[in-house]
Amino acid sequence: MQGHPSPHYQQTSHPSDGIYSSGDQEFASSLGEPLNGSPNDFNGEKGEMQPKKFNDVPFAVAFVAHLGVMAYFLVAYSGIEGGQERQQYNYTGIVYSVCICGAFALALASVALGFMMKFSQELVKAALFFSVSLSLAVGIIGALSGQVLMAVMGFISFAVGCCYAYFVRSRIPFAAANLNTALSAVKANMGLSVVAYFFLAVALCWSIWWSVAAGGALNGVGSGIIFLFLVSYYWTHQVIQNTVHVTVAGVVGTWWFVPDEASSFWSPAIKDSFSRATTHSFGSICFGSLLVALIQALRHLQHMLRENEDFNILVCLIECLLACVQSIIEYLNSWAYTYVGLYGYSYLDAGRNVITLFQHKGWSSIISDDLAENVLFMMSIGIGLLTGLVGLIISTLDKNIFADIGLDEGDVGSASFFVGFLVGFILTSILMSVVGSAVKTCIVCFAESPAEFEANHPQLSQEMRAAWREAWPTECANL
Repeated sequence: MQGHPSPHYQQTSHPSDGIYSSGDQEFASSLGEPLNGSPNDFNGEKGEMQPKKFNDVPFAVAFVAHLGVMAYFLVAYSGIEGGQERQQYNYTGIVYSVCICGAFALALASVALGFMMKFSQELVKAALFFSVSLSLAVGIIGALSGQVLMAVMGFISFAVGCCYAYFVRSRIPFAAANLNTALSAVKANMGLSVVAYFFLAVALCWSIWWSVAAGGALNGVGSGIIFLFLVSYYWTHQVIQNTVHVTVAGVVGTWWFVPDEASSFWSPAIKDSFSRATTHSFGSICFGSLLVALIQALRHLQHMLRENEDFNILVCLIECLLACVQSIIEYLNSWAYTYVGLYGYSYLDAGRNVITLFQHKGWSSIISDDLAENVLFMMSIGIGLLTGLVGLIISTLDKNIFADIGLDEGDVGSASFFVGFLVGFILTSILMSVVGSAVKTCIVCFAESPAEFEANHPQLSQEMRAAWREAWPTECANL
């Protein structure tokens, strides 16, 4: 696998080496898995490990060159204009509160992983109910506040959510089993959380860098280049996010096939997957990230056009179109980068293979990742709220903690809760995004290689097989 291939796996444990038992033959057939396929062609059923090479190099070069241009703007336009005296604030209280809330959120998120493993099926059901209830709440709030459009959209979303919940309720056991498998893989390689938080720090530094460089350049050059700066901002953030996803995919793939290489806090699989994501596959990451960045930049410009009331209808249509295009590209990217991390495909090959996979296997197993992601979002919200309460308690114990930044006494409590919630939600979301990437990787590996899963993780394999049979009994009637 992409994470840390071993001679043992390559020689004796490859999915196409004919190691299936008769039961595995039938189960693989129910998943649509080929039992005798060409090792060199992707036929919509199974990917193949690609030779080590640098893929999509021009996009990696373009990305690095664009960082060089941004470094120039940072140096050339970082001067502060104006001679007005700035008011000085003491942020010690905020730093103290953020550190306490951050430590609490990290500890709670780590405990939550074990809790999610123990009650995965109950949480999938609760998250589905939570997402539907959230839409109803939006509709009620819109109706009470007189926002007709908000109320209509909320109630429509609620109705659609109810229909969705009704049709996918049979898939809850499989989604829970898949989530449990992904959590097991992440807990076996908790160093992935270090990688995720490292890139969070990189993203924060980039935001500061971009703000200074873009602000100075727009004042010095003019607003005509604002679109290019928006592309730069979103492109870099997409690259950061997708680098984490590719790294996780490689590690989970190694855990699936060669668990001895991916069963410690800082396993060899983590180091190898991170190395490949930032070298051989970096051009592929830059390629797909650029496509999403262009759409995001266009959407940002579209928001700026809202001030012109003469084109409201046209602006709304453009916004809906761009939002749909962005959602489709981001969703396909998440699966394409799973193939990049697992097998080392180039971006176009990975994207083509994903579409072929969907055509051959349909969306029945793929949709379960949506149910799992509802759990991850709900956990992020829950931990964020609990962390917000910690921030509120801190401000209650020390009423002067935010006094040095000029807040009124009546605003301290709400500010403390908001800071705590934001810290808890962001830190938990980063960790849950790692789990989300692992969920997608597990779905692909389970569809392609159930025999290796049975050999290396028999208990988890039995749970997923049983859940698959329960969700799709007609497809598995012969098992």
